[in-house]
Formats: sequence, C-alpha cells, structure tokens
Amino acid sequence: MSERAIGVFDSGVGGLTVLKEIIRQLPEEDIVYLGDTARVPYGTKSPQTVVRYALEAAAFLVRHRVKMIVVACNTASSVALPALAERFSLPVIGVIEPGARKAAAETCIGRVGVIGTEGTVKSAAYTAAIHRFNPDIEVFSRPCPLFVPLAEEGWADHPVARLTAEEYLSPLKSHEIDALVLGCTHYPLLKNTIRTVVGESVRLIDSAEETARMVAATLKSSGLQRTEPSGKRAFFVTDVPTRFEKVGGAFLGSILQGVEQVELDWI
Repeated sequence: MSERAIGVFDSGVGGLTVLKEIIRQLPEEDIVYLGDTARVPYGTKSPQTVVRYALEAAAFLVRHRVKMIVVACNTASSVALPALAERFSLPVIGVIEPGARKAAAETCIGRVGVIGTEGTVKSAAYTAAIHRFNPDIEVFSRPCPLFVPLAEEGWADHPVARLTAEEYLSPLKSHEIDALVLGCTHYPLLKNTIRTVVGESVRLIDSAEETARMVAATLKSSGLQRTEPSGKRAFFVTDVPTRFEKVGGAFLGSILQGVEQVELDWI
C-alpha cells in the first residue's frame, strides 16, 4: 500500500499549485493527477453536481490504486469531503481545513479575509473551518471569479489583474484584515498582485503549502510513506489535453507531456 501513488484531482489546472507543493515536499512519492477539464469550472455548479463530479473523479483515482485522495479544489473540498469519506476507505484530504488552520494561527487581531469562487464563498466552508479553530475570529469573504481566467491567461501581473484585484479586495481592506486566505488553487499565481493591493502587513495564506504539509503528516501517521524513492507522475484530463499542457506547464514551471484524455464513469 505504501508504494502506491497519491491521487490528486481538481476541476482543471488550478490543482497543479497543490501538486507542485506536494512534489516539493514529497519528491519521492508517485502521483496520479486528474483534471476534470471537460466540466471546469466547479465554482459555478450546484453543490449536488459538484459532489457527483467529485465522486466520479475519486473513483477514477481509486481504479489507479492510489493510497490517498487529495481534493485539490476548494469548491469540491467545501461540499464533497463527507461523501468522499463515506464512499472510499482511503485518507481523503481537502484544501480548506489546512488553510483555515493556518489562518487561525497567523491572525494577530482576529480579522481574516477569504477570497474564492462563488461556490466556495457561498458554502461558507472556510468560515466554519476557521471558527472550529477559533470561534472568536471575524471572517470576511469575497468571491473573485475573474482571478481564474487571469491566471490561466498568464496575466497574473498584468495591469488588468491589478485593477481587478483593487475592485475585489477594497471591501476586505476596509475591514482591516491582517490575514487573507487564497481560497482557490489558481490564486497563488496572483500572489504578487494581491500582495501589492492589500499591503505587506496582511499575511497571505496559501492553502497549497498547508495542504502538502497535511499530506506529508497523514502519510507518516498512517504508515503510508514510500520506502523506495520513485517520483513518477501521471496526468489525465477529461477534455483534449492541449490547453492543459500549455497552461499547466506554466503553473508547474516545467513542460507537461504525455497527458492522457479519459472519460469518467457516471455515478
């Protein structure tokens, strides 16, 4: 079991920011990544639809004999983790709890901002998770849907991104937050622009880094760490891989090749 791969899925390329951190922290582990690019984005879908998509994606990974499932999607993490944990007898890790834990630890004044997709913000999953760690923290949330296409277009540092960030983040600045959760896996690519807008005094919480740490800790506590270093990567998508290879390569900072298109079974 310990020599099996870690399974990671997302609605598209955003989860590659989580994958990159897992590779950095656990270079010896094999990884199977699935991007559900035929049905991206998840952030505008109903919770029921997202749960079904997540179950189908996880079932695909289980058929590849993975030892753990990492839900590298904030929207799916916000609504689908209970269903996944009930269906599959493997460790299932989402990106919300690790980010919430870090935000609760980092805020000094108890005022935290959360940005994400419409689906993630509407779920209030980050607010609930942060309050589990500290119920006295005030949480202010804001959807930032245009950040995703800006990141995928390679415009993370473009003046358009700066103007968009100022529009989205000004209400959060008015609440005088001192920590901001980047509640979408695309958003770390806009970290420089976001930091410029909110200022150096606001701590930016990257869920990808915290999720990778939780993956490492869970592997260790479950006795699932590889005993023989390997580091193989396999990439699958549900639509033609051309754009995924191009955009995903920019996300990972390396060329993506050999991405395979697959179909998911309906659940």
